[in-house]
Amino acid sequence: MKVSARNVLEGRVTEVVEGAINAEVALELDGGETLVAVITLQSLKRLEIKVGSTAIAMIKAPWVTLMTDHEGLRLSARNCLSGKVESVSDGAVNAEVALTLKGGERLYAIVTRPSVEALGLTEGVAATAVIKASHILLATREE
Repeated sequence: MKVSARNVLEGRVTEVVEGAINAEVALELDGGETLVAVITLQSLKRLEIKVGSTAIAMIKAPWVTLMTDHEGLRLSARNCLSGKVESVSDGAVNAEVALTLKGGERLYAIVTRPSVEALGLTEGVAATAVIKASHILLATREE
């Protein structure tokens, strides 16, 4: 599978909550973190997603927001994954920040250069990736 999404994470489905139109799907990643995606019921059935199955989460790097100081904040985003900055690659306008999660997975975010400076994003700094559940695409492998 080749995709343009910078972030491709595989996990085990631990929970499926069906609503009238959409479903919430919880994936457990290797490091034990949980990633929640919201997909349509039609997609849930077409992809044959159920508890215990494996799914692949795809997240475009611009959809990942980074925070460094979130003590006392409550967010509406379902996904807050903590890690350490592995690298920062500067561009003319933006930078690509690679964050290593607990389980060793790498997550990429596209961040403006002023935000990199304001957040102090350098190698080894603890940071949290914030991802809205609706910004996660799911895929499954054909058997």
